[in-house]
Parts: sequence; structure tokens; C-alpha cells
Amino acid sequence: MNIPRFDKQSKPVRLLLTVVIGLAGGLIFVAVHMPLPWLLGPMTALLVGARFCKKIQLYWPSRLRGWGLIVVGYSSGSSISRGTLSQIAKDLPWMLFMTIAIIAVAALAAFIVSKLSEVDYPSTLVAGFPGGLTQLITLSEELDGVDCTVVTFFQVVRVILIVFCAPLLVFSPLYSVGNTSDYTAAAVSAAMPMSELLPKIVLFTVISVLSAILAKKVKLPTAYMLGPILGVAVFNVAGIHGPSLSPILLDIAQFSIGAYLGLLLKPERLQNKARIIILSVINGLVLVLFSLGLSFILVKAHGMDAVTSFLATAPGGSDQMTVMARVISADVSMVTGYQIFRILFINFLVPPILKVFCRRYYSKCKQADDNLSLSENNQN
Repeated sequence: MNIPRFDKQSKPVRLLLTVVIGLAGGLIFVAVHMPLPWLLGPMTALLVGARFCKKIQLYWPSRLRGWGLIVVGYSSGSSISRGTLSQIAKDLPWMLFMTIAIIAVAALAAFIVSKLSEVDYPSTLVAGFPGGLTQLITLSEELDGVDCTVVTFFQVVRVILIVFCAPLLVFSPLYSVGNTSDYTAAAVSAAMPMSELLPKIVLFTVISVLSAILAKKVKLPTAYMLGPILGVAVFNVAGIHGPSLSPILLDIAQFSIGAYLGLLLKPERLQNKARIIILSVINGLVLVLFSLGLSFILVKAHGMDAVTSFLATAPGGSDQMTVMARVISADVSMVTGYQIFRILFINFLVPPILKVFCRRYYSKCKQADDNLSLSENNQN
């Protein structure tokens, strides 16, 4: 009889260890009453744990994060009604203004980072854009000359900073948001006969999954979240409403997203680590502070409440901002609208411009190098 050997490098073992470390982080954050404990706890624990687990490489499949995004997408789509669509349409000029403003600041910050880090400007430019993390990393792989490692590091640091800073700001005296425990009780599905509840669960599960698959097929940014948002919103606007989500399911979704983010950051792949890490943190903080300033403009000029405006303008991490808006009972539809508009704008309109810019930039660099070489040869 052959007894199966324990292989510590097998995916089930690595996944189990990842879950254990993530659960420990979540429980610690719950115990110390941190905001969004099942998002920030696993992310922090795995970010730290991955640095110490040298013999066993931690593992979290991207498809589990995908399921978490589908849950968040369903939650966001169910908050969109005809009234909220009308309100979002009225806010389009503000959405455009906020998006262009933060892109301009990101481009300026990227130029400064390029000079200080000695990394070429196209790489820091793609690295600094507050768009979809996955989409910008994929774009960096398609752009010849762009340093994909730098882009990945800056993008992950930006999202992690926002995911950490946003809850700390929202729950600080600046906004005076109360305890979120009321949300847990309120989020439980209303009493509904099982004969009605079960068909709706099946229907909206199918809608969410198919919408995610379709969004992926047509290459929408953040497809596993944006697809369910659009699919569920269509039915919601038509008057067909899905059941409310269990708080436990939302916690699992947060865990899945947090675990993915915690394992995404890999500083060991960087050159000039200390300088790049410091500049990436400063760059992320600049974007957070600028978005905070933009949010106060929305409050004063547009009358939006302070928490909703900050979550709406936060530069990235749209899925996390949507989760937070749901948790603290902010206007989820407005947060979702602003976040999705910025991501769509950056991921559909910016890449063609970046491709042209990078091609010309590297062409000029090559021409300058050729001229320098020719000049040196002539002198010799």
C-alpha cells in the first residue's frame, strides 16, 4: 500500500497555509476593531507572511479573487435604480472633470518620480495612472520598453495604500462615521418564503456569472466586477430585484480580494529597492491626498456628502471602495458610477495615447543614442 507523501509545495498545501494566515489576520483585525477587517486583515497578514514563508510559497488562485469580485459586483449592481442612473447622468461633467484632474496630477507626479528614480518616464507614467490594476499591468506588458516590474510594484502599492488609507480616513474624526456593526444586522436578507427566495438566488447567480464571462470576452476592465454590476443593474432597473446578500458572503468576498492583493506585491524583483519603495509610497500618498482635496470640491460645489465624495474620487481600488461604501451605508451607486467612469476612461481612451507616446519617446531615445554613438566615433 502506497501512502501519499506530504508535499509542502503542492497547491492544496500552499492554499491551506494561505487561508490559515489570512484567517489569522482577519481575526486579529476583528479583535482590535479595525475597519474592513476581512479585507485589510488577510491582506496585511499575507503581505507580511509571504516575506517569511520561504520554504512554502503562499498561493491564492486569481479565480477565487474573481468570485469575490462577482459578489461585490452583484452587491453594487443591486443598488442601481432608474433614479440613480438619472443622477449619474447629471454628474457626468463632474466625473469627467475629476478624472482629468487626477490624471493630470498622476502624470506630473510620474514625471517627478522618473527624475528622482532614474526610471524612464513611460514606465513611471503607466505605473502612476489610477486605473484598473490588472489592466494597466497587462498594458505595460504590451508596451515595448516599459518596465513591467516597476509598473506592477507602483500599481500594487497604490491600491494597498488606498485600501489602507481610505478606511482610516473615513473612520477618523474628519468624517465621524459611526461603528459599522449596524450594517451587519441591516444587510441580512429580508424574510422571504423559500419558494420565492431560491429561484431568485439561482436567477441572479446565473446573471452575475454570465455577465462576468461576457464582460471578460469583450475585454471590459475589471470584468468580473463590472460585468455583474451592469447585468444586475439592467434587471434591477427593469423592476426585477435580487435578494440581499448575507454579510458572511460579503466577508468571504473581501477575504478573497484581500488575499489576492496581499500576495501581489513582490519587492524582491525590483532594482534600487529602497528608492523605488519610498517613491511609490510617496506617489500613492500624493494621489490619495489630491483625491481628498477633490472630494471637498464635490462637497462644496455639488452638495454630495463627504464620505461618498471621498470614496467616489479615491484613485483606484474600485472594488474595495464599493465594498466600503456598502459597509458604511454611503451612496453605493454614486461611488460605483464615479469609480467605473474613471476606470473606463483610463482603460479605453488612455492606452491608444500611451502607445503612441511610448513609441515616439523610445524612438527619440534611440535616435539620441545613435547620434551620441556617431559623434563619439567621429571624435575617435
